[in-house]
Amino acid sequence: MRILVLGAGGVGGYFGGRLAAGGADVTFLVRPGRAAQLRAHGLAIRSPLGDAQVAVQTLLREQAAPGWDAIILACKAYDLDDAIATIRPAAAGALIMPQLNGMRHLEVLDAAFGADNVAGGLTQIGVTMEPDGTIRHLNLTPVFRHGPRRPGQRAGAERLQTELEKGGFGPVLSDSIVLDMWEKFVFLGTVAAMTCLIRATVGQIVRTQEGAALILEVFADCTAAAREAGFPPRERFLAETSRKLTDPDSPMAASMLRDLQRGGAVEAGHIIGDMLARARAAGRPAPLLGAAYAHLQAYEGQR
Repeated sequence: MRILVLGAGGVGGYFGGRLAAGGADVTFLVRPGRAAQLRAHGLAIRSPLGDAQVAVQTLLREQAAPGWDAIILACKAYDLDDAIATIRPAAAGALIMPQLNGMRHLEVLDAAFGADNVAGGLTQIGVTMEPDGTIRHLNLTPVFRHGPRRPGQRAGAERLQTELEKGGFGPVLSDSIVLDMWEKFVFLGTVAAMTCLIRATVGQIVRTQEGAALILEVFADCTAAAREAGFPPRERFLAETSRKLTDPDSPMAASMLRDLQRGGAVEAGHIIGDMLARARAAGRPAPLLGAAYAHLQAYEGQR
């Protein structure tokens, strides 16, 4: 099975690199500078789960053409329009599997490629790319889930699962991938809103007088948004997430906070803005989501 991975940054580089190291037929669609870097030094992964240094195949935008079984879309939401234009020449006949945060990208990709060709997927991993191109895996156990959104995608998803297993990162083929994505969106929306708004970790927020109550208020708003969309989170998820969000020792913070602190671009509209709109459609005033979004929009304006 031929797999094209858009991007060789943190997420695409980690999972694509593990696949390449495991012998899968993987090619990275990257910009010229990254392609030169990968040709010269290979793709390096530094991880508590084991390091890797692997030679990889690369492709430039102008070289994109049909012939792929699956395309893994590993980009930030603010790069989605450019990503769509980049993969369009290669998309014919491919199952497109986005690994973006949030939910809004599904509508955009469905409009671009047809809903029958766009599957569901999510990752959870603490990872960053260092200036020399090394993929640095932090301390979060990798999660890679994917699955069909339409019955006709099932066979392709099963074939992809067989190939993904070569990477050794425990991929999961899910029969409820859209619900899985919504649960991640609820979790991420809560953590990103609060850690960016207060500029602190979950534990630091919880240790304040009002912190736990404020986090749970945002969590309730995000949960209401999921219910309004027709994907009520499961009880086990709600219980486990409530515990994580009120842990005074938690070092957890959204990667959006790290992006903000280093002066980088953030997925403000795609994550917080979209969640705010959905929460208000569910009848929730969601003032903390509103404050977090205003804060991030002001940051983007200053930037």
